[in-house]
This record gives sequence, C-alpha cells and structure tokens, in this order.
Amino acid sequence: MNYRSISKFFIGSLAGALSAGAVAAQWEVLPETAPSPADNPTTSAKVELGKMLYFDPRFSATGTVSCDSCHNVMEGGDDHRSTSMGVHGKIGGRNAPTVYNAAFHSAQFWDGRAASLEEQAKGPVVNPVEMGMKDLDSAVDRLRAIPGYQEYFARAFGEENPITGDNAAKAVAAYERTLITPNSPYDRYVKGEKTALSEQQVRGMETFDQLGCTSCHAGANFDGPGMPMGQPMLMKFPTFPDNNPYVAEYHLMDDKGRAVETGKIEDEHLWRVPTLRNLGYTAPYFHNGLVKDLGEAVRVMAKSQLNKDLSDAQVTDVVAFLGALNGPFPVQSMPRLPATPGDLLP
Repeated sequence: MNYRSISKFFIGSLAGALSAGAVAAQWEVLPETAPSPADNPTTSAKVELGKMLYFDPRFSATGTVSCDSCHNVMEGGDDHRSTSMGVHGKIGGRNAPTVYNAAFHSAQFWDGRAASLEEQAKGPVVNPVEMGMKDLDSAVDRLRAIPGYQEYFARAFGEENPITGDNAAKAVAAYERTLITPNSPYDRYVKGEKTALSEQQVRGMETFDQLGCTSCHAGANFDGPGMPMGQPMLMKFPTFPDNNPYVAEYHLMDDKGRAVETGKIEDEHLWRVPTLRNLGYTAPYFHNGLVKDLGEAVRVMAKSQLNKDLSDAQVTDVVAFLGALNGPFPVQSMPRLPATPGDLLP
C-alpha cells in the first residue's frame, strides 16, 4: 500500500469516526531508545561529533546559523517563530518542527520528502534561505579546513578519509536520535501508574479518542501508525475546507504541501502527520506557525479534520491531555568546538 492509498484509507477512517465514533485507541508508550539504521548504528563517538556539528554555525555561508539556531534543544527543539530566519536575515516558508522525537518519524520535513534523519541533515546546509552553502562539497571543505575536527571524525568513522558529507550527516543523525522524551505522565499512565494523570487528563484522553483524533495521531509518537522507514504518513490538511472559517483566518491552503516538492496535483495539501508530544514547548502551531494558542489549534484541527465544532469543556480537557505528553528532556551541555582558523570564513 503506497502513501496515497494509506492517506485515502485514513480519510475514510475520519469519515467513519464522524458517523460511528472512533474505535478505542491502542495506546502505545514511547520507547526508551530510538531505532538506528543498520548502516549507521549509534555510537558515543558519533553522538559526540554530531552534537558538535549540530551546534557549529561555521557550516553556514555567513558563519552565523547552526542546526540549533532553528531547533533549539535548550528548550522545545524549535525556534518559536512562525517561520524561521536563516542566513542574511532571510525568512523561510514553513515553521521549524521540533527535533525532539523526530527520530521516531518514518520520514522528515513537513512534507515527508526526506527518508531519514541522515538525508534531512544535509538539506538545510545547502538551502539558500537556511544555511546557504553553495553545495555540500563546500561545507565539507569547511570541515576539512578546521584541523581539530579530524580526530573526532577518525574516532567516529575510522582513519581513512573520515571527513565526508555522508559521515557528517550520519553523526548529526546519531546525536538527534538521543533527543527523545520518554516517560511522560501519559507513558507512565499507560504502563500502569494510574495516578500519573489527573481526572481531567484522563477525561481529555477519552475525548481525544472519541472525537476521532487517533485516526491520524496514533502510535507511540502520536504521528500516525507505524510506517516503514522512508515512507511518510501523509494526510490532507485541511480535509474539510468548506464552510471552515479557519481556512481563511490562518491561510491553511496557501501552501500546497507535498505538491511543492513533487509537482503532482494529487499531492496538494498533503502533510506528514506531526507528533503531538511536547506541544507545550513548540508554539506557534501548524506548518505556517500562524496559530499561537494550543486550545485554538485543537479547535482548528477538530473543524478542519473531523468537521466538528468543540465545546469549551472539550477543548480544555483535550489540552489537559496533550499536556500529559510533555516528557522529561535529556540533559544538554554545550560542546567545545575546535578552534577556527583565521582564514576560514569569507
């Protein structure tokens, strides 16, 4: 089954939820560790190097923008702008998604165009709005021009030609696979600690399921059911654009989603289902970052995806449940980067 047929199946599930009520969700717990691909097993040397590269702004054209600039791991893993700022003050077209728990996505970016964290890590470096390097080779040349990086690459990938674009991406991906937030109150509740959630959060959990939210936001990461790595879980958003005041208010259909990448009409307004974990740390919401309030985001989703208008009590309860998905963040310390040669940057 390809992603289009999967999307059609879940749109059908939404319609069924409207008429018959959603089937009780199979609640899943976030794993304690993130899976790594066979060609890039996680090691401490890769994680150490990847963390350095993640925080290093010298691989942007201006020497001012790093991965952390838009995906700040000292807070929610994003930058809290509607859309992010890159080199020369350029503004991107989409909201920066959180890097936390991205390791559990089956594909990356809002439109699912990157099959893996490794592939995603290469994109911003050469994006003219983000880090602005001419090409990946230019970024690798920067790496090789910093003598201190040689030992870290050799430790992670061996002595023979260790500094490559592929290895840099593998290291960044290895670090990002440590950025996960298991053991939220929700996880503890599902594992049997029934006092982990308040009565309102339990009520919100039941409301979330009964409304049909779990038709899309299923699985341990609340980003859809388990999919093969490289195959995104895509849904049309908004599914119900007619007689929907939020469409105009929040410009929900201005961006054509996956179709921007593929050029296919059938891909218009298809988006990768985002995680719902740690939403309290990742405002503003949606691909364009135009919805500032989580309660409002719940109302927009209910109207746009389920064709339902929620009561204030329903919204309050669902928001309370979503707060239970905020998990403890792994402790972060700033890495010490190798010294900069005086002629490195233009």
